[in-house]
Amino acid sequence: MAHHPLAGLPMETFSHGIRSGIGHPVLGFDHLFFVVAMGIMAHLSGHRFKAPLFYIAAMLAGCSAAYAGLNLPLQEAMIALSLIVLGGLIARNRTGGRGAVLMAFAGFGLFHGAAFGASIAAQEGGAGAAVLIGYLTGLGVVQYLIAVGAGLAARQASTLQTQLAGAMVAGVGVFLCLEQIEGPLIALMSAG
Repeated sequence: MAHHPLAGLPMETFSHGIRSGIGHPVLGFDHLFFVVAMGIMAHLSGHRFKAPLFYIAAMLAGCSAAYAGLNLPLQEAMIALSLIVLGGLIARNRTGGRGAVLMAFAGFGLFHGAAFGASIAAQEGGAGAAVLIGYLTGLGVVQYLIAVGAGLAARQASTLQTQLAGAMVAGVGVFLCLEQIEGPLIALMSAG
């Protein structure tokens, strides 16, 4: 349901696109955890309002490219890695340089966007322009607001609370990595 908060109905209008665009990153916990971590990292780097825009721009580009049929490889692995990297940096109370933060946001944004775009292309291959514009608008606005909100919350949090949030995000990333290798490992064990 993370991909479609319309109870399985097809998206046919701008409003449907907006609702699905808002729902996917909120109900898709891998994306939600990344956006929260991004907001915390943006706050720690001192660019709470500007840095998330790099993610949003790259995410929208990745989404549009995937919708057009240009998919990035290893999307789910990169999404898991994005959680491990940002969560790990936050847990260690490290931000890196401003340029590194912006590049990480943009790079990971391409993969998160590709996953968003692949989901709408798979579910709504014939979705019209109004649906797609609504979807992209919902994705961009809700993620920016979540990131800024997480940054504002981090401003009020203690260093330990922020580090624990980072550790939790990194832990979710490790879980997602393990989940991805579970199937191939079981297949390998069954073959032997």
